[in-house]
Amino acid sequence: MNNCSWYAKIFFMPVVDSVSPHVQDYVKAIYALETRAGAAVATNDLAERLEVTPGSVSAMVRKLAELGLVEHERYRGVRLTERGREAALEVLRHHRLIELFLAQELGMPWDRVHAEAEVLEHVISEELEQLIAERLGNPRIDPHGDPIPTHAFEIDEGETYSLGELQAGAAGRFVRVSDSDPEMLRYLDEEGIVLGERLEVMRRQPFGGPVFVRVRERELALGGELARAMRIELEQGAR
Repeated sequence: MNNCSWYAKIFFMPVVDSVSPHVQDYVKAIYALETRAGAAVATNDLAERLEVTPGSVSAMVRKLAELGLVEHERYRGVRLTERGREAALEVLRHHRLIELFLAQELGMPWDRVHAEAEVLEHVISEELEQLIAERLGNPRIDPHGDPIPTHAFEIDEGETYSLGELQAGAAGRFVRVSDSDPEMLRYLDEEGIVLGERLEVMRRQPFGGPVFVRVRERELALGGELARAMRIELEQGAR
């Protein structure tokens, strides 16, 4: 089978899933917020992330609870159940494998793969997922440094820190970046800042302003939003 035929087989196979794409988007968003905060997720935070109204979130949370995917306590927030966590990790595995496939096999830039994966993550089968994983050598991270969950719903989030929260003098390796804003990824490309780069915080402006970093003997100002999206694996004893 030639490459074109193989790619067509991979991406145009119809799939019927028992969990709707809308539900998958919700559990994925809850997982991201819950992991970041280490606590239950406020419905307002979920509404902001998904760009929907709080009323829409409340209705969907009730549905997710009926499906056994979340636990919700009034005024305390939403948490994924074990079943909900598995559903979230499954869709994340799809998403991140697809991103890596598009980047590695098809040469798509890292600022474009997220939008494609957002669609394709909902329409691949478990068999197809395994084919992609094997094709890529069962990888551990996607093009943006995000960990890829295993088939057994295990994930190593690692210990990283947002560049935006680090103080002057902190240094470490740039290992992960949010894939949600293509412009930020293109800016990093233009500046030649790649995953694995050593960054040192020189100084920072208060109130979410720019963070000034040293990278390869030059100093560069990174906007507050970009700095918050970048994750750093700190050198021993640095913070």
